[in-house]
Amino acid sequence: MKVRKMDVDYEDRYDIRLSGSGGQGLIFAGTILAEALGIYENKNVAQTQSYGPEARGGASRSDLVFSSGEIYYPKAIKLDLLLALTQEACDTYYLNLKDDGILLVDSNLVDQPPAREIIGLPFTQTAKEKLGTPVVANIIALGVIVSLTKIVSKESLIEAVNSKSPKAMLDLNLKALELGFELANKQKRKRKKTK
Repeated sequence: MKVRKMDVDYEDRYDIRLSGSGGQGLIFAGTILAEALGIYENKNVAQTQSYGPEARGGASRSDLVFSSGEIYYPKAIKLDLLLALTQEACDTYYLNLKDDGILLVDSNLVDQPPAREIIGLPFTQTAKEKLGTPVVANIIALGVIVSLTKIVSKESLIEAVNSKSPKAMLDLNLKALELGFELANKQKRKRKKTK
């Protein structure tokens, strides 16, 4: 998928929101993606996030805006991609998605998606079943996002995971990233069959 051009004021701009609840690691995922885009791909990036009571289990989000040109407004405006790991996040943010934007949801946690095309994948279930913990569902989702959109190279994302992960979590995060790439490849094959 190519990054779409927007209005003259926002040429090359791409807006992403990673959303769910506090404790799902969405802010951490946002910083990894921002580093992959900014440091390893040399894009201009602005990353903002929600703070406060969200860190204790309420709604949480991490927004990224990136561009090869100037970023005049650092907050996400109209989303090119929305990741929703909870029903509440999906309900709250899907109206901010562009008509041709990508809505990516956790298929086991978002059981009432809006009436539009979505990509539903079992991020949390996959993390639990394959890696024994739900805490890396965020990293699996990053692998899927990058594999489906090509907004950053796989190599740059791996470098950012290596750089940002605590040593105790590095191996687990790299395995989760691989699972994300695998999930995305299965999704691509499935979509080809239905066309």
